[in-house]
Amino acid sequence: MNIAIIGYGKMGKLIETHALKRGHQAAAIVDPFVHEETAGPSGAPFYRTIADASGLDASDAAIEFTRPDTAPDNMLALIERRIPLVVGTTGWLDRMEEIRLAVEAAGTSLVWAPNFSLGVNLFYRIAAYAAHLADPFPEYDVGGWEAHHNRKADSPSGTAKTLVEGVLAQMSRKTAPVWETLDRPPKAGELHYPSLRVGSVPGVHTLIFDSPADTIEITHSARNREGFAAGAIRAAEWLAGGPGPRRGVFTMDDVLAEILKED
Repeated sequence: MNIAIIGYGKMGKLIETHALKRGHQAAAIVDPFVHEETAGPSGAPFYRTIADASGLDASDAAIEFTRPDTAPDNMLALIERRIPLVVGTTGWLDRMEEIRLAVEAAGTSLVWAPNFSLGVNLFYRIAAYAAHLADPFPEYDVGGWEAHHNRKADSPSGTAKTLVEGVLAQMSRKTAPVWETLDRPPKAGELHYPSLRVGSVPGVHTLIFDSPADTIEITHSARNREGFAAGAIRAAEWLAGGPGPRRGVFTMDDVLAEILKED
């Protein structure tokens, strides 16, 4: 499979490495801030903009990891060229409807996720099931927290939002997330889930079920960004490897459901 890499920062370089390990090729690298002398092992041609990237025409899929302010325009440009697209950038969901309509109009496909790590996506399911089990027991209050490096552009993390949405969907007594610091006791229906930005932390997400008698904690800790890159490659393989062209907007949950052979 030929993969275009949009954004050649830390994640882009990891994606290039993982693509090669899985037997794929990098067809093009697009990043306005790097030069060919910084190229990695793929030897892929460099382009400063998607509009100039003739190498994209040979791509079976593109993987986009940039910034919230640039990702939507990158996505629209790739959608216009009908290139199946995997998006790992977070913080752009206010433009989701625009992106969805563009995908439908072009008849192409897109997989997005706040976190492509297979471990995190399993964690979502474990946490949701734990919330389902705990819901009938009001003595167990529910909350949590997340931590990332101090260069992360958005807060709360997209992973935290997806985690909390999944937990709330399984609970009748928790109905609303609270992300900010509280200077009051949380209300009965609120699930408090604040953020910490510090140092070089790749990502930690914890969900807590606490009662007067004991505490249950479920935590996912990323050691590095390797899992994010590996999961994004798996998503690109899923897009390009179906029995026929996939069309529409998907999430990593769709990819995982097929791996788990869920109906």
